[in-house]
Amino acid sequence: MRKPLLGLITTAFSAAFVAANQIGIDNDKDYDRQQCSGMYSKKGWGGDTDPFILTTFDKASNPDDKDVFVSLVVFEFRDEDLIGVWPSPDAPEKEYVCTQPNIDRKFCNSTQLGEFILSPNASDSRNQIMSKKINLKDPQVPKYDVKRTGYYCVSSFPFTEDAQYKGRIEFRNAYGKLPAAQIPKLPFYAGITIVYAVIGIFWGFLYAQNRHDILPVQNYITAIVVFLIVEYLMTWGFYDYQNNHGSNALAKVMLVIVSILNAGRNSFSFFLLLIVCMGYGVVKPSLGKTMVYVRFLAIAHFVFGVIYAVASLSITPDNAGPLVLFVILPLAGTLTAFYVWTLNSLNLTMKDLLERKQSVKAMMYKKLWWCILASIIVIFAFFFLNSFTFAERSSPDFVPKHWKTRWFILDGWLNLVYMVDIAYVAYLWRPTANNRRFAMSDEIAQDDDGGFDMGSFGGSLDEEDARSPTREEMMNGSGGRSKGDLSPVPPKPVSEGAGGKAQRSSLDGETIFAVGEDGERSSEDEFESPRASAEKQKLTGKSD
Repeated sequence: MRKPLLGLITTAFSAAFVAANQIGIDNDKDYDRQQCSGMYSKKGWGGDTDPFILTTFDKASNPDDKDVFVSLVVFEFRDEDLIGVWPSPDAPEKEYVCTQPNIDRKFCNSTQLGEFILSPNASDSRNQIMSKKINLKDPQVPKYDVKRTGYYCVSSFPFTEDAQYKGRIEFRNAYGKLPAAQIPKLPFYAGITIVYAVIGIFWGFLYAQNRHDILPVQNYITAIVVFLIVEYLMTWGFYDYQNNHGSNALAKVMLVIVSILNAGRNSFSFFLLLIVCMGYGVVKPSLGKTMVYVRFLAIAHFVFGVIYAVASLSITPDNAGPLVLFVILPLAGTLTAFYVWTLNSLNLTMKDLLERKQSVKAMMYKKLWWCILASIIVIFAFFFLNSFTFAERSSPDFVPKHWKTRWFILDGWLNLVYMVDIAYVAYLWRPTANNRRFAMSDEIAQDDDGGFDMGSFGGSLDEEDARSPTREEMMNGSGGRSKGDLSPVPPKPVSEGAGGKAQRSSLDGETIFAVGEDGERSSEDEFESPRASAEKQKLTGKSD
């Protein structure tokens, strides 16, 4: 009994991706003689029907018309110790099947011949233990009713010597045909789809409101938000369809489509993160030929991702050989290239902005850097904590203990981390007023010699308004003064040359994507001196 369970451990995780409510059973291999699955009671998850386990054997094609018997037992995993008896205290293994020698040793009686031997206290178990002898000439279909949530197993053994048999086990839950280990994915993906839809609504509102001032990088973010809504809606639809109709041909087609969409999402996400870290749209209006190389890398990662997805669906662990490396290594290579290139580009962009004293833009990328760092820390911390759990994966009790949470460990939490990251990037690069003005301008920064490097931030250095706007004034778009607010102190004359320019402090510590609306001009600003008008034309590059 223990050997089939050890074989079950090796196939349990791969079986989770097959997403089938029916599992084959045969005697070709030891671990195929026993199949297990989690089951929810009717109260545990809800549903319209009573959950059950149905075992169907193929009729034997016996030319001699002889009886061919198969021993069958259905039990909850915690009751495994109640199956079989120890012949002696020092016996290496139990006796599981009632044979004539075991009848002679009083381990069972003649009415139980061909069935699995049950412990005398088996009737004390909270769960039913069903032991049957099946004649393959006219196989009956035993049905096991599930009353409590648990991890149930169906074990078989060829009672007739050299008997060959095959069959199917249906683990039918009350809610539908989706395996119990995957039913939490149904509300999970529905919830994530709703969250992405909400993000898309807010993003679309800001996009429409500022549609005349959209940056190219924001178009890419719009595309990936729409893509994510479609992908997660399709994923939720796949699990909902399978729950209602089972793993038929259309469900398998939908599984392939979902796998391709997943590969596209990964490639698109890495592509977007890389061009953002390169400063596309905010620091650089164009990436030139570099954009072509980035696209080629994204396409290659998508192609290798699709090949990996198809291979994972068609290659079982038993058939996997050295050739599988040709599927994994290219994908690992493009993934490594994205990681290295992204982190290097982010560091170079931040260095360039700091050298040019562009503190506002640098703060944006610093927040992005902290977001990436936090994600990496969370991922490694989660892997570290789960390493203690997976350390006991060789134990037969590993899968029965963790079948309810296995889906979250393998898939769920990574989707949550990804969702938080994409939402944060969308927040930092959200469409606001004056996008292009902010992106294509330089902050006014003080040089080391006391002079100033005047950028094209817009707005003139009027003789009547020599003071710097505060951070709050920049955020509310007042431009440093309210309407009609005049300084009681006459302005000092502005001398010619860089050394005589009035000092203005740079924006500090703000990651707002827009610098705000143009400040309202007082009535006095409408009458500018000729010298002030000339300076305004030099600073803004525009003529009145």
